[in-house]
Amino acid sequence: MAGAGIFAEIYDENTNVYKYYSDGAWNISSSGKSVPIINPTTRKTQYKVQACTQEEVNKVMESSKVAQKLWAKTPLWKRAEMLHKAAAILKEHKAPIAECLVKEIAKPAKDAVTEVVRSGDLVSYCGEEGVRILGEGKFLTSDSFPGNERSKYCLVSKVPLGVVLAIPPFNYPVNLAVSKIAPALIAGNSLVLKPPTQGAVAALHMVHCFHLAGFPKGLISCITGKGSEIGDFLTMHPGVNCISFTGGDTGIAISKKAGMVPLQMELGGKDACIVLEDADLDLVAANIIKGGFSYSGQRCTAVKVVLVMDSVADALVEKVNAKVSKLTVGPPEDNCDITPVVSESSANFIEGLVMDAKQKGATFCQEYKRDGNLIWPLLLDNVKPEMRIAWEEPFGPVLPVIRINTVEQGIHHCNASNFGLQGCVFTRDINKAILIGDAMETGTVQINSAPARGPDHFPFQGLKDSGIGSQGVTNSILMMTKIKSTVINLPSPSYTMG
Repeated sequence: MAGAGIFAEIYDENTNVYKYYSDGAWNISSSGKSVPIINPTTRKTQYKVQACTQEEVNKVMESSKVAQKLWAKTPLWKRAEMLHKAAAILKEHKAPIAECLVKEIAKPAKDAVTEVVRSGDLVSYCGEEGVRILGEGKFLTSDSFPGNERSKYCLVSKVPLGVVLAIPPFNYPVNLAVSKIAPALIAGNSLVLKPPTQGAVAALHMVHCFHLAGFPKGLISCITGKGSEIGDFLTMHPGVNCISFTGGDTGIAISKKAGMVPLQMELGGKDACIVLEDADLDLVAANIIKGGFSYSGQRCTAVKVVLVMDSVADALVEKVNAKVSKLTVGPPEDNCDITPVVSESSANFIEGLVMDAKQKGATFCQEYKRDGNLIWPLLLDNVKPEMRIAWEEPFGPVLPVIRINTVEQGIHHCNASNFGLQGCVFTRDINKAILIGDAMETGTVQINSAPARGPDHFPFQGLKDSGIGSQGVTNSILMMTKIKSTVINLPSPSYTMG
């Protein structure tokens, strides 16, 4: 049960508020204030977390800096060993963490458990991959460049950046947190986590698993609080040496304020699904349902717009509608396919897009239905470019279909977006798939499958407003290190076996 058993330490029974984590201990903020976490299903306060102060942020940064210096001296094999231990504890205690995900972000129960298990696997994989790639360096000789004799040897290695600030989003507050934590730690950095408000309690439980694994005090911190009070203070703090952020438009503001700090950012998408005449429409329909409606469409890599050739549009829409009618709608505890979206403001935003599409003549394949934060799945056919839903990211179970007459028209719509995270192409012609994929301005193109972030060791990156840098286990580890060169100057040219 959340906040009980081995997790009792993270909860203050006197105030019914979860503690924050710093310097190896669970603490109560000196502010005396808390931040409520609203259950999306009941729309009532489910949990409360500490509203940390700027002074507490300063203390966390100082202890993180000290801990990192010692951690960088810890043998690589030992760092990996501790990550494996944390992963095992995380997976062992998946049930109470999943419970938090159900109540905080209305994630279906089975998907909540899957997220925790997947997160443990990611941590373990990161430990293994870190040993391999960080254990290797380069040896260069000066005579490989014209005009030089072999009088210099260069040893190139990877060293940690320092303090990494990790800011994950609400929709995967555990998985997208560990995707930042594990690479940072294996690379020798310390880690300060600022979890999203919705998802903060699940993140605190996850951090306790790292605490139980025995990581040095001060190495990992978890600061909760209002973004308006500590958000900019954290991201602009001089003690931060790297920022890894996943979320929305806030990331653009962070990137403008961060200065010379290395950034890793994934900021959402409007992932296009281009469907050609020769596509397997049953396969397309299944992937549209999976890609567009899983977790109620609250995924950066969800299918956000279907661009289908007009000659097969009627048949595809009919197949998708048949599958939409079978989606279950209700509370996450019942493992329903469609559960409430994360907040009332999100539901209001989605409704605004739907009403705009209705006013401008879109065809409603289902009746629009909403009850509080719960929005029934809706397919909008005959969507036109002048409709907001054609371009904006709803982050909900509403999917627009735009009928196209040429492949070029579909590519143009995809590339006209300010987003460029992922896209997908459905066709039986691999040559067409490759050519279209190459023309799409997205970080990843999926051929005959819906967009997806995983597996977690695959490179994952966005173009334009979808992000900066690349993620995936290997890329994240490399991004959270810097190159250190040591040049040995010889008294005379050296030629072995000469």
